[in-house]
Amino acid sequence: MKMKSVLFICTANMCRSPMAQGLFQAYLGEKRDGWRVESAGVAAWEGSSATQKTLQILAERGIDLSHHTARQIDRHLLEQFALVLVMEHQHKQHLQTQFPDYADKVFLISEMTGEQYEIDDPAGGTLDDYRRTALEIEKIIHQGFDRIEQLAEE
Repeated sequence: MKMKSVLFICTANMCRSPMAQGLFQAYLGEKRDGWRVESAGVAAWEGSSATQKTLQILAERGIDLSHHTARQIDRHLLEQFALVLVMEHQHKQHLQTQFPDYADKVFLISEMTGEQYEIDDPAGGTLDDYRRTALEIEKIIHQGFDRIEQLAEE
């Protein structure tokens, strides 16, 4: 069986992308074995943990991401994934410019539901801001799962 793979990208790899990684893994549940799901940032501070609020929002859903460490996206990491989902137009543009060979596997996460909008960065915001972000990402995962699964095939 072929492994499916998806890499979630945000700016610092401390809020949105680890949140998306945790929510997606939870959504997969029992089907997780056939998947590789990770996250990175376009301007990450290598080794930083996810923010306390990110960890708290995920913990509220029974998801433990306390082991997460932020990392910077690079060519080596990018080439290992069939699908790369970003939070903002700027992330997509950056990756497609830096790594043109992989431009065709980079999408806004919202594109998985046939739309094109950005996921607001809750960094520095309230717990409710983080909850809104988590709900938005969850909605996209649920509505866009078939498309994600199709594009994540190696």
